Amino acid sequence: MQWRELRRGRALRRQNTENAYIQNHYGDDVTAAHFVLSNGGGARFKDQSHWVRAGKNAMAGLLPYLDDPKSRPVVAIDLSGSSLTCTGLENLVWLKHLEFLDLSACPHLDDWALTRLHPLGETLCHLSLARCPRITERGLACLHLLPNLLHLDVSELPAVAQQGLMCILLEDMLPNCQILGLKEAPPPPLAGSQSQPGVGSH
Repeated sequence: MQWRELRRGRALRRQNTENAYIQNHYGDDVTAAHFVLSNGGGARFKDQSHWVRAGKNAMAGLLPYLDDPKSRPVVAIDLSGSSLTCTGLENLVWLKHLEFLDLSACPHLDDWALTRLHPLGETLCHLSLARCPRITERGLACLHLLPNLLHLDVSELPAVAQQGLMCILLEDMLPNCQILGLKEAPPPPLAGSQSQPGVGSH
């Protein structure tokens, strides 16, 4: 059993390691896209309406973008349901034009990983963290580092206990953002709203 866990851990680290050769030859955007496709996700480049998705060879799907990679930066990434960890996130945080990031249903994504998103603060507008079981209030509190968010999905986060208070905090931190998923805290009862003995009795 211990051997299986060790093997699984090595595989997870390998999945989340960047490719130094691609980084040196093609830069951050192609490196990030290659990482995403290698992990079963999808990437969309600037001025492109379609997504590049994973196939048998991740690099083959990126061939049209290799001639002049700086002219077509990555603007959207879908890593939903992937084995992304904090280490793997390092492949994405240096993207200068990323606007959309779907990290929903990532079982290994935790609060520490969310602290690494701050380099994306100037461009990121859409973020999904829905159904990530390890994210808690502490991780969500770091999202003030993404002040330009317009859409945030935090649905079905079982580790967030104080959802009402967290909803209020997020709305205060991100006033221009549409927040999905957290239940707002019920308003406090109005003074005198409860029936008092003898009031209204005849």
